[in-house]
Amino acid sequence: MTEGRLAENVMHFARLLRAAGLRIGPDRVIDCIKALEISGAQHREDWYWTMSAVLLSRQEQRPIFDQAFRIFWRDPKLAEKMMQLMLPQAHGRAPKPEEQQSQRLTDALFSQRKEEQQSERLELEARLTFSSREVLQRMDFDTMSAAELAEAKKLIAEMRLPLPMVRTRRFHPQRAGSRIDLRKSLRESLREGGDLIPLVRAAPRELHPPLVVLCDISGSMNPYARMFLYFLHAITNDRDRVSVFVFGTRLTNITRQLRHRDVDVAMAKVADAIKDWSGGTRIGGSLREFNWRWSRRVLGQNACVLLVSDGLDREAGEGLAEEMERLAKSCRYLVWLNPLLRYDKFEARPAGVRAMLPHVDLFLPVHNLKSLVDLAKTLSGPMTRTPQETRAWR
Repeated sequence: MTEGRLAENVMHFARLLRAAGLRIGPDRVIDCIKALEISGAQHREDWYWTMSAVLLSRQEQRPIFDQAFRIFWRDPKLAEKMMQLMLPQAHGRAPKPEEQQSQRLTDALFSQRKEEQQSERLELEARLTFSSREVLQRMDFDTMSAAELAEAKKLIAEMRLPLPMVRTRRFHPQRAGSRIDLRKSLRESLREGGDLIPLVRAAPRELHPPLVVLCDISGSMNPYARMFLYFLHAITNDRDRVSVFVFGTRLTNITRQLRHRDVDVAMAKVADAIKDWSGGTRIGGSLREFNWRWSRRVLGQNACVLLVSDGLDREAGEGLAEEMERLAKSCRYLVWLNPLLRYDKFEARPAGVRAMLPHVDLFLPVHNLKSLVDLAKTLSGPMTRTPQETRAWR
């Protein structure tokens, strides 16, 4: 690189990082150019550490910076890599964080290349199957193309799951409260010398109940579990007291991994934590482990449980009814989300489905964007313990 184009190349690199979501202003670009001139870096590794020290402010920004640095400063085959990213992906265990390309960085690279090279058209006809938002909401996750899945992920990131407030046994001070807090009233009287006793009223505290999600990641649930994890990432970072578990042949707690703000990094950490993705299903054994190890930790204060599974159990429902009964008695509501309900002629014939149905409060489909919207509307309203929706299947 010639000295005369140093500022220009650093500016374009900063634009790429800014388009990928990193907050980099003109001041950092100027500081980066000065740092490179002062250090006199001649090797690529020296460039990397000098620029990262100036441009990065948080450790979670480093994965995107590493990918952008590797592509912008070294890789001459940008178009070929971008074409590979748009090819259909085989279902399986997701790659590790250092191997997975950030979707935001991909979009930023495409947009920047289009602006800089107007004469060179980089045509990727992955969006020939474009559909409007209304059609996309009713499209099954299993039939979406790569472009439609990317658009669906953007819509899922904006979704929220409101749960109704529940009254707890704890009280908090409130002027219009129906109960008099004697302890606080006496404390207030001591501050005034004991001559007057101001009455401090209290009312029951209302909180959002904890949300616990048990998601099936077996082979039959693969396309739906992947999209539902993006939905769980959105609601996990939107509210507190959310616990997420996945199960196939074993139970895995991925709550900590989903807490990461960057969805790409979060999904990479989830893929690294899961060892039994797209394998068999042991619903009874997984629920037994949850009831034994985790139920008393996460199912307090009227928790709501979402069970995402198709009910196809490798062990033919052995011990499943007992574990479902215990789970239902430990929570306030047990909602079963089954993608097989997208079929009008669905019948509860498998042994696992028959064992689970008598213990759930709601039985709903989860196979497209509309089903996620309907789920949010259903959970935001009042729920009864024995709804009519599950009686027709028993």
